Amino acid sequence: MAESEKSNPQMLSAEELRQKALELQLIEMEREDKIKAREAKKHAEFVDDFFRKHVGDKERDIIRRVIMKAAADGKSEAMVYSFPSSFCTDSGRAINSARPEWPTTLQGKAKEIYDLFVEVARPHGYKLKAMVISFPGGMPGDIGFFLNWEAPVG
Repeated sequence: MAESEKSNPQMLSAEELRQKALELQLIEMEREDKIKAREAKKHAEFVDDFFRKHVGDKERDIIRRVIMKAAADGKSEAMVYSFPSSFCTDSGRAINSARPEWPTTLQGKAKEIYDLFVEVARPHGYKLKAMVISFPGGMPGDIGFFLNWEAPVG
């Protein structure tokens, strides 16, 4: 037996090495597919929740806590809700352009939160503004609702 065979008794052939690399690629692809499937399921559940369910006590409580925390920190405004601009009927263009009719583009929970604002918060002196808060690829991404309780100027 040659000396090199004695020092490397478990040397893989090039074909075996290519096969192992291919097996690892397949394992990685399966892992990525599982992650994508899990993310797609989460997204589908989020969309279903946004469009088919109502704003619940848990969400209202979170909004109250966000407002109280901001006030305790000396702020007069807090982002109380966010959602993808694609959930607006115009993909967020009216909000991005600050058009007065922007509330008519809302759907699902965003519309419900806006309606709650009009019914409950506005009569108590609060203001609500909607803004695009991210621009992936230069396009409107997420929309944020900001509740404001600043004293009127003047």
